[in-house]
Amino acid sequence: MQDAGSRPSHEQQAAPAGAEAEPGQRKERRKGGLSLVHCRTRRPGWLLVEEGFTLAREHEFESLFAIGNGYVGNRGSLAEGTPLSAPATFVAGVFEMPPREGAVPALSVLPDWTGTRAWVQGHPLSMQDGQVQEHRRVLDMRQGVFWREWRHQDPNGRITNIIAFRFASLADRKLLVHSVFFTPENYSGKVRVECVIALAPDALSWAPPEEWKTRHSASRPNVLPLALRLPGRNTAVAFAASSQLRSAGRAEARREIELSERQIVENFEIEAEIDSAYRLDRLVSVYTSREEEDPVLAALEHVNRVLPNGVEAALAAHAAAWESRWRDCEVEIEGDEELQLAIRFSEYHLISAGNPEDGRTSVGARALTGESYKGHVFWDTEIYMAPFYLLTHPASARALLMYRYHALGAAREKARAAGFQGAMYPWESADTGEETTPAYVIGPGGDVIRVLNGELEVHITADVAYAVWQYWENTGDDDFFLQAGAEIVLETARFWASRGRLEEDGRFHIRGVIGPDEYHENVDDNAYTNLMAGWNLRRGVETAEILRRRWPGRWSELAGRLGISEDEPAGWTRAAEAMYAAYDERTRLFEQFRGYYDKQEIDLAKYEPRNTAMDVILGHGPIQQTNVVKQADVLMAVYLLWRQFPAEVREANFRYYEPRSGHGSSLSPSIHALLAARLGEMGLAEKYLRQSAEVDLGNNMGNAAGGVHAAAIGGLWQAIVFGFAGLEMGREGVSFNPRLPPRWRRLSFPLRWRGRKLRFTAEPGRARIHVEEGREPVTVALAGGPRVVAHPGQQYVAERQDGGWSQWRELRPADAAEKGVTV
Repeated sequence: MQDAGSRPSHEQQAAPAGAEAEPGQRKERRKGGLSLVHCRTRRPGWLLVEEGFTLAREHEFESLFAIGNGYVGNRGSLAEGTPLSAPATFVAGVFEMPPREGAVPALSVLPDWTGTRAWVQGHPLSMQDGQVQEHRRVLDMRQGVFWREWRHQDPNGRITNIIAFRFASLADRKLLVHSVFFTPENYSGKVRVECVIALAPDALSWAPPEEWKTRHSASRPNVLPLALRLPGRNTAVAFAASSQLRSAGRAEARREIELSERQIVENFEIEAEIDSAYRLDRLVSVYTSREEEDPVLAALEHVNRVLPNGVEAALAAHAAAWESRWRDCEVEIEGDEELQLAIRFSEYHLISAGNPEDGRTSVGARALTGESYKGHVFWDTEIYMAPFYLLTHPASARALLMYRYHALGAAREKARAAGFQGAMYPWESADTGEETTPAYVIGPGGDVIRVLNGELEVHITADVAYAVWQYWENTGDDDFFLQAGAEIVLETARFWASRGRLEEDGRFHIRGVIGPDEYHENVDDNAYTNLMAGWNLRRGVETAEILRRRWPGRWSELAGRLGISEDEPAGWTRAAEAMYAAYDERTRLFEQFRGYYDKQEIDLAKYEPRNTAMDVILGHGPIQQTNVVKQADVLMAVYLLWRQFPAEVREANFRYYEPRSGHGSSLSPSIHALLAARLGEMGLAEKYLRQSAEVDLGNNMGNAAGGVHAAAIGGLWQAIVFGFAGLEMGREGVSFNPRLPPRWRRLSFPLRWRGRKLRFTAEPGRARIHVEEGREPVTVALAGGPRVVAHPGQQYVAERQDGGWSQWRELRPADAAEKGVTV
């Protein structure tokens, strides 16, 4: 791990729990308790810290320190701005259409609500002017709060100490809070603070009607509205803001307001006294016309409701909501501080991205932390992120899948336009569910490259169905299955039956596709695509059978409305059984696509060490003639369809494709870590796990400035839970096959399965399971060996023995005390 000055790390100066308060805490208590710094998490392992300030890396740190609550996100920019700042606010599902030919919808970059500047005796406080004596960003991942500490000396020697925090409330998703505490350390004089929310020059302003201004300014002059409409979508977004400057002494601030159609400006001026404390609080509400017919009125009324209770109450509710989420998801790793920090970082951003309250939005490739990929939704969501939500917060997983259900009409239209049946999900989608993949991009060398993914990367249709089935199977949510899930599975199965065809060789072929390995375009019979299509077809048949047997009325309604004939599912079975898969019984290998073995062999070891993707090194055209694999392709199928393959097939394909994988995608290292751990290749597993952990924290892809890699952080979680803990799930229960690296003393995490909450703990030579919640027992197995019917409220332990595991036994209080375990 690099030093704290070059990358985020644990905070080295934070006091351990129970120790004497930090200097800032002593000061705020002496001055009236204004700073609230005592609310920050004390344990260093929960704090991501950037010490100092590096202007060239500003965009990268803005991504890492972003805050969000699934509805709204905000980059971790400095409030006063810098020459390289890219502040942005994003609201999930709020897109705009740029007015130019060939444009696709892009997640709207909304006004920065944190803009705050200060002047001391008319001289601006700036990172580029005077002397920065101390500066750090601190992300409190435990409570979802972004802190900033800044001690600044201006050119005249005046020193100002500033502590600020901001958060997007997890308890009240429309609420944003920014609080700035400042102390003049060695001077008295005039301090002016300016708060601004301003529209970008190209934003469409929308002024509230005069009667609103009259009605609300009379009763609440402190609440100020700003509204805009988005180009090409006509979506309205409204902000309402209220600011207050508080003093620990007798000084009173003078406030001036500038309100126009394009900005809210609040100026506070105060005669500050030496060593006195002052705090500026700002409450902001955001509403859109997606959820409210009158977003301006909704935002104004919302701030008015929150104002009487103030920042302290909002912070307490927000922290409590985060505490609840952490209880349901926290992965604990003892013995590896770097990976412990990385998995907390991953879970923090995943929690920040999901919203169980909105089934019409999804999580884009960079969540709500940056503009890369224009906020579009890919297979990343269903395959890399959804498992985290499924096992820790099923309501969030359900909402993500409902986005796909609401987009079913657009998927049907895409299939129809391409000449197919059923539903064909887009490779990239935004608010409407239509295909939003750009037709062309500019390559690294400046060449124009046609993007075929929107036409050919069709495996996403099976990926959506897979996530739907996983959710239903592991939650037992029959209402979702009946109202949404079954229809998705049926319509996607129909698509595959029409996308391929039975040819003269008696096999069902799917031609002209792009698999997960995007280095090879327009290939025939991609193994991942065909295997997942076959799986989808079989689940379509199973869905029809289940509906006929358990819910005949629903089956009759669906079959009639969708026009599914009585014998159509039988055709799906024939297609699945005849599905082409180039499998060699002798080598036990699946050929990635027809002709892959004929590609030019490239020894990737000769290009190491490297920080550049192989398609950049070789070029977009030449790499297609090689056998270099961009990311897990056959290996992704091995993981998702694990039980479909014998152990020797899994191992043979891993050993063949792992050295041929160039990891040109942030999605790749985590899956290789997961598979290596399951196969007992612990050296490789650790190598890939750390590579995955460094995608954002180490910026090893070189593009963290565009936002955190949501699929990579979801993949890291899966690598630990499904790989190193060896979790497998089925209708009958769950099983584990833990393999811990030598440094790990303990791995523990909770998970939810069919209404129960379990906690699994693995230690060297021992495994424990505790059913923390639920009314029914659950069957738990270890490595295909001993099983136990675990009852709610009970803990069970098994010991590793030569050749396997001992039988599970119930852990009694006396046993627990002897082993130092809490029951």
